Amino acid sequence: MKTLLVAEFREGKLRAEYSQLIAFAQQQQTEAAMFLVGSAGELPKFNGTLYLADAAKHGEYNPTVHKQLLLEVIDKEQPTQIVFLHSSYGWDLAPRIAVALQAAQISEIIAVENGLPVVPVCNAKLRRSIKSTTGRTVLTIQAGAFGLEGEPEGTPTVVAIDTGATGKVQCTGYEAAKIEGVDLTKAEIIVSAGRGVGKPENVAMVQALAKALGGEYGASRPVVDAGWVEHNRQVGTTGSTVTPKLYVACGISGAIQHLAGMKKSDFIVAINTDKDAPIGEVASVLVVADLKQFLPVLTEKLNAR
Repeated sequence: MKTLLVAEFREGKLRAEYSQLIAFAQQQQTEAAMFLVGSAGELPKFNGTLYLADAAKHGEYNPTVHKQLLLEVIDKEQPTQIVFLHSSYGWDLAPRIAVALQAAQISEIIAVENGLPVVPVCNAKLRRSIKSTTGRTVLTIQAGAFGLEGEPEGTPTVVAIDTGATGKVQCTGYEAAKIEGVDLTKAEIIVSAGRGVGKPENVAMVQALAKALGGEYGASRPVVDAGWVEHNRQVGTTGSTVTPKLYVACGISGAIQHLAGMKKSDFIVAINTDKDAPIGEVASVLVVADLKQFLPVLTEKLNAR
């Protein structure tokens, strides 16, 4: 099996998430090549062939042009899998490639089990394995689902690619989303509430601990979806990606979408009744306790200092 990995280039820089594509290929022990519309001055660390087009000429994103470039590489490499990040770039370009190839597309892969991609369903409360019925498959992988043990290594063999294709859509720049209220991305300490808090009234305990620590409070998606906490405090792939010095996860099991938004925190404390909760895999300290009993005591001790 051969895999073609599609890296991304944004605002003049190679997106570091390309390492997750490499991790995905390594997990399957598949031969891999990489595609990038970028710059020769920003090359990924990768042992393999890199098909490189110049972003200065072809744009950091132009759907018609990038599609044509990628189809030419696919024709040359004949990969079994074409793998994108589950990002705005991947959301837009992957289905265009799938339609052009008449290939199946599987989106938002969070794992590979028994050789089959696994995707979340029912608002990530369930998972299902999917088997493609076409000889070639277009995939997108969820941010944070696949990671290398260390930093990526290697020097790619660069193959320059070009096309005379033009498109009617042109990327003119990027506009950051407007942040109303608190900006969790700037907080040094975050205490987050998960579904394990039980009921909306218990969010107050999380808020109290955050105040005692001199930080901000956040929440996982189920808590926000339930209307217990406003959306601007959501941590995860559909909320904010945060990197505080201290992250305290209260009653958060550790869905991959949440982990992707906070796992680069300097120090992570997880409070959960389940010692086997996935959050424990990234936590610096796992406190196995009922948060409704533990949080008030901890907050009282901190306030008494």
